[in-house]
Amino acid sequence: MSLGEIPENLVEIRDLHFAYGPREVLKGLNLSIPKGKVVAILGVSGSGKSTLLRHIGGQVRPAKGSVKFQDKIVHELDNDDLYALRRDMGMMFQVSGLFGDMSVFENIAFPMREQTDLPDSLIRDLVLMKLNAVGLRGAHDLMPSELSGGMERRVALARAIALDPMLIMYDEPFAGLDPISLNVIANLIRQLNDALGVTSIVVTYDVSESLKIADYAYFIHEGVVVAEGNAADMITSKDQFVHQFVHAEPDGPVAFQYAAAPYTEDLNADSIEPKPI
Repeated sequence: MSLGEIPENLVEIRDLHFAYGPREVLKGLNLSIPKGKVVAILGVSGSGKSTLLRHIGGQVRPAKGSVKFQDKIVHELDNDDLYALRRDMGMMFQVSGLFGDMSVFENIAFPMREQTDLPDSLIRDLVLMKLNAVGLRGAHDLMPSELSGGMERRVALARAIALDPMLIMYDEPFAGLDPISLNVIANLIRQLNDALGVTSIVVTYDVSESLKIADYAYFIHEGVVVAEGNAADMITSKDQFVHQFVHAEPDGPVAFQYAAAPYTEDLNADSIEPKPI
C-alpha cells in the first residue's frame, strides 16, 4: 500500500446502540473491517460480540447508529435485498449449527442448493473441493453425530465458505476445542482467508490464538471499543484493559466481583431477603 493510501473497508460500524429490553449491550460502538484482513473482536462473555455479528448479518436492528456492508446500510434493506446481501457472507456459528439429519456432504451442499441453480454434478465437485480444503473430503458420508468436536468445526467452516463469500464471520470458533483441534481451526482461518482473498471477523475471548492469526484487533467492554491496534502489538500493550485481558489477570478495569455491598455488611446482616419476583 502506497504512502497515504486509505484501505477500503468492507464493514463500517458507526455509533451503534442496542439493548435487550432494559439491558444496554452496545453503547456507541465504532469500528471498521478492512477488506482482505483477519480482524479479531475480543472481549469478556456478555460484552456484545455475538450481538455485533447479528447486526452485520441483519438479524437485529440497531436502536441508533448504522452498520454498512459494501457501502449498504444493512438495517435499511428490504427482505429481498438483505437476502441477496447475505449471499456475500459466510457464518461459522458458535455451536457449529450443522443439520443433524443431513450428512456432511448434504450440509455443505445445502446453501448451494438453496441459493444457486447449479447442476448436481457441479455441486458435487464444489462440495468435495470445500471439504478437501479443510481436510475432510474422506468424511463426506458421515453424519454430524459421528464427528469429533474438531471435525464438526471444520465441516462448519467448509459450509461457511461454500458460496465463496466476501466476508466470513466466526462466532467463538475455538470454544471447547482440544489444543490440537484449536490450532488446526486457527490455522485454517488464516490460510483460507489468504487463499480465497476474503475478509474474516473472528469473535472470541481466546486471546492467544486469535492474536496469532489476526491482522488487527478490537477490544470491546461495556458496549464500546476500549482498545484497538495491530494484533502483533497487543501482546506488549501497556493499555490497562488489554494487559489484563491478554494476561488473564483478575484485577484491573474488568472487575471479577459483581457489584455488591461491602462483604462485612453482608456477614453482619441478620439475613439477606430475596427480591420479589
